[in-house]
Amino acid sequence: MDSLIQTITVYALPVLFAITLHEAAHGYVARMFGDKTAWLAGRITLNPIKHVDLVGTIAVPLLILAAAKLMGAPGLLFGWAKPVPVNFANLRRPKRDMIWVAAAGPGSNLFMAILWAISLTVQDSLGLREEFFQAMAVAGVQVNLVLMALNLLPVPPLDGGRIVTGILPNKLAYRFAQLEPYGLIILVVLLVTGTLGFFIRPFLDFGAAVVGLFT
Repeated sequence: MDSLIQTITVYALPVLFAITLHEAAHGYVARMFGDKTAWLAGRITLNPIKHVDLVGTIAVPLLILAAAKLMGAPGLLFGWAKPVPVNFANLRRPKRDMIWVAAAGPGSNLFMAILWAISLTVQDSLGLREEFFQAMAVAGVQVNLVLMALNLLPVPPLDGGRIVTGILPNKLAYRFAQLEPYGLIILVVLLVTGTLGFFIRPFLDFGAAVVGLFT
């Protein structure tokens, strides 16, 4: 039990920051391109209370961590926040701007992974060997890379799905977007069958390579 509580303590802040900045980034970039929906709703903020979903941000990640710890197996941390409202019709060039709005979330996670990696490097260079903060920095890198990779999956309504929709020609984009009602089902199937890790591996490897440039 002590080990489980320690794990939760180490991961709590990295998970909260990762999800909060991810959602705020969507709203901020949407505002840059003409949609003030998130701003008017008070969602372009670093206040985690505005973004936390009790089930997706707290309950699900805790259950996954607990199950992984009790079973002695590695857990692929999975969770979500309240989606930031974006009215794509308000964007100046909706199809093109959708790509940037969607990419902002994973981009923010890659940025945070780099910051956590730099903090770990700084700790080492200063000779600071505080185990808790080193573990938190490692968790920060892991959480953000996983969240980035997961959201880059080309499955609507994930960010990767939005990016693909914005890139495809109009007719193909419309057909591809029709998958959105089944996106969560597809994700759950990948998770249950143990194939999710295979599909996000290329994105994880890319993120790790970028983070490695700063360590």
